[in-house]
Amino acid sequence: MTPTELETLMHDSANDAVAVAKEEFGITLDFTPESLALVDDVLLSFLDKYRDKALEDNAVFTLCNVFGAYAGETLKRRVGGEWHYDNSNPEAPYVVLEVDSRSYAFAGICYERLVNDSQVSVKAYFDHALTQHQH
Repeated sequence: MTPTELETLMHDSANDAVAVAKEEFGITLDFTPESLALVDDVLLSFLDKYRDKALEDNAVFTLCNVFGAYAGETLKRRVGGEWHYDNSNPEAPYVVLEVDSRSYAFAGICYERLVNDSQVSVKAYFDHALTQHQH
């Protein structure tokens, strides 16, 4: 995948997150830092609405990637950065947003909240990343 293809994929995935949040829950995501609190809510709402189906592998992968893309694109609009596809482990490739010398795995944080620990906050992770790059 070329860098341009990856940028397009992540941009489109972020827009998919906006559409899904609106269609499924009537929640408007607007690419503001404040909207990341809504992402936390949406992820748990999928668990409430779909129960076990939300935790099926394909659903988890899709949810984490589109909402991770949304969080990353929101940060990127504020501080810049580039998406990077890391396939150093072919069994588990992943995408991070690289800003300056730091990498942010937003899909991974979404996964943690959705699957492992509902106390993990995408908004808190985003806020921490944002403070690292505000001048």
